[in-house]
Amino acid sequence: MLFWILAAFLTFVAAFAVLRPFAVRNGQADDAPAHDIEVYRDQLDEVERDAERGLIGPQEAEQARAEIGRRILKASEAADSQAGKRNASRRVTQLTAAIAVLAVPLVSWGLYVFTGSPNMPAQPFHARATEEPANAPIDELVTRAEAHLAENPDDARGWQVLAPVYMRIGRFGDAQTALRNIMRISGDSAELQSALGEAIVGGAQGMVTAEAEEAFNAAIALDPKEPRARFFLGLALAQDGKTEDAQAMWRDMLADLPAESPWRVAARQALLSSGDTSVAAAETAPTGPSDEDVAAAAELSQADRQDMIEGMVASLDAKLQENPDDMDGWQRLIRSYIVLKRPEDAKAALERAVAALGADAPESQELKAFADSLGIKSE
Repeated sequence: MLFWILAAFLTFVAAFAVLRPFAVRNGQADDAPAHDIEVYRDQLDEVERDAERGLIGPQEAEQARAEIGRRILKASEAADSQAGKRNASRRVTQLTAAIAVLAVPLVSWGLYVFTGSPNMPAQPFHARATEEPANAPIDELVTRAEAHLAENPDDARGWQVLAPVYMRIGRFGDAQTALRNIMRISGDSAELQSALGEAIVGGAQGMVTAEAEEAFNAAIALDPKEPRARFFLGLALAQDGKTEDAQAMWRDMLADLPAESPWRVAARQALLSSGDTSVAAAETAPTGPSDEDVAAAAELSQADRQDMIEGMVASLDAKLQENPDDMDGWQRLIRSYIVLKRPEDAKAALERAVAALGADAPESQELKAFADSLGIKSE
């Protein structure tokens, strides 16, 4: 109700401001007959003064008075006629202006009554965001969380919620602050130290700095098998040019990680990027090699080892022809062909996989994206 009262009041004020100039009579309007009448009256006064001084005779004075009187009468008639026309024109103008000004709010209000929702309750943005936080934009949620933590800096749960959000939106400096606050309140842990190291690496554009290494080493001291710390420490070795040491760390990491660990993918990709082709054999083999197989492979020459890897890849290719629904198998086959520097075979495998899975299937789209990340473009 308050909204409608304010709207009506503001509409009245605006209409009054527009109509007021039309209602005020212009006292400076050009009125020629009235001016002539004033001139004729001055002439009458001058005739009287001349007659009193004897400059003109009585008969001449009477004639002059009669002539000036006729002119005054004629000017008065003209003034009355112009005043009538001017008043009529002013009334038409005022009426037109009033109709035009009043039509705007009346028409708009009328349209709103029929097309709008005048009975809908007010929905302030802050109230809606408070009632339905899931519908609020991420920036709004972060701002609200920051305001809460500014008043409650020892709320460990709040910092735990905010830290990964900072990482996801690229605010690595704020993520470091959040992680340090968590450690200050809840105590140190290998996971928190490794997360802090990752935030430092993110802020350094992917470089593992000395500060980041310190955090990762602190994580390893608390848990020697912490996967994130081991991965980034291997990356630090690779960035320092110690490729073989980095590969050894990643291979040890793969040997310790459970099969469902997401860090297995990162370690494999790192080994492949560093030129370690032995990971291709590990990925393409249907089961892990036995100790005898590993010992035999170690004694093979480079050419024989390459033949063994290609044999495993061919075996996987044959299995996929029998079981074309194996999404992970297709990914391993495409990656293996890339490692073996056979991009045409990788592209052919991608085309066969898409044909087997269906061109419009979600698996095919995922596989195309995977191949694209390896430099293989689908047709």
